[in-house]
Amino acid sequence: MIAGIAPHDSQERFEGLGVTVLREHARFRDAGRVDAGGTRVRARRFVVATGSRPLVPPVPGLAALPYLTNETIFDLDALPARLLVLGGGPIGCELAQAFRRLGAATAIVEARRLLGREDPELAGVVRTRLQAEGVEVLEGGTVTAAAGAPDGGVALTFERDGAVAAIAGSHLLVASGRVPQIDGLDLDKAGIAHGPAGIAVDSGLRTSNPRVFAIGDVAGGPQFIHAAGHHAGIVIPRALFRLPARALGAEAVPRVTYTDPELAQVGLDEAAARARHGEIRVLRWPFAENDRARAVRDTDGLIKLGATPRGRLLGAGIAGAGAGDQIQPWVLALAKGIGLRDMAGLVLPYPTRGEAGKRAAGEFFRAQLFSTRTRGLLDLLARLG
Repeated sequence: MIAGIAPHDSQERFEGLGVTVLREHARFRDAGRVDAGGTRVRARRFVVATGSRPLVPPVPGLAALPYLTNETIFDLDALPARLLVLGGGPIGCELAQAFRRLGAATAIVEARRLLGREDPELAGVVRTRLQAEGVEVLEGGTVTAAAGAPDGGVALTFERDGAVAAIAGSHLLVASGRVPQIDGLDLDKAGIAHGPAGIAVDSGLRTSNPRVFAIGDVAGGPQFIHAAGHHAGIVIPRALFRLPARALGAEAVPRVTYTDPELAQVGLDEAAARARHGEIRVLRWPFAENDRARAVRDTDGLIKLGATPRGRLLGAGIAGAGAGDQIQPWVLALAKGIGLRDMAGLVLPYPTRGEAGKRAAGEFFRAQLFSTRTRGLLDLLARLG
């Protein structure tokens, strides 16, 4: 599959488009020049798109172990007997489930809560499925040490609520997040402000050096391929044509965890919406009440919406089969300010999972429809014939 899509990003394709490709480590010489191997590049504009690398937490003993990351685990040519996953974010959950389904025993060790960035109610749907499939989940504790095991495997020391446990495995996957890749770029020589979160950029992705832009993971925003693609679409008109353009805020960028079931979110989750807006309406529709989900015998999960008391959408989250596809109309609604009345009024094909979103939006108006005031109005209209 990788070989099939490789030509799109190949050196040959870009050279065919007239691009000069230098396979060298680049570093800024000054504000307007970059050295790449033996080549010095002068340019009117530069774009830094160096991405990110796996974060390795400072666990005593970890650096001395032959741990895996999401960049190296696919080099394995044999199934691990027991895979320990350090980190319960999207990457950790996705790979733990995948290797469990391949037949490996798997355990996730997470210091806080599984999928801690996500709505707890939606994350709970994923947790339940993982555990039902045999993935061991250890949350809310601290890994205080890592060491090699006598059988050639690895062992983690896990402390939680005063209790200490040793967790052993044949392989260790470190999935504790990612950090921007800025080492060795000599950003200071170019006057480019940066820090642990990456390169500082304005709303148009320009750095403190007006000739340099930064996009993707290195710019410190959402670490998704689709976010980087959006950034590229902002920088092209700015860098080439000097046209105004602004990147979307992080809340407008959707995110999906590709477990089974999937978990998708755009905008504010319930806790963030309450913290920012105080009084909100939370609307739900379970897939157990969706005819398509019933027909295919896959009813786990729900759609959950947050809105203001007047029906302005604040965020949408979905846990269930195909959540990454189902979130798309809600991305549009949030970006374009489409209210719940319009979403509830859509005519959707039957039977589809997307109907669950329409039904959730319709819940906003249920209280109004069956209120004492509405009943009184209906009684009056009935008496008038």
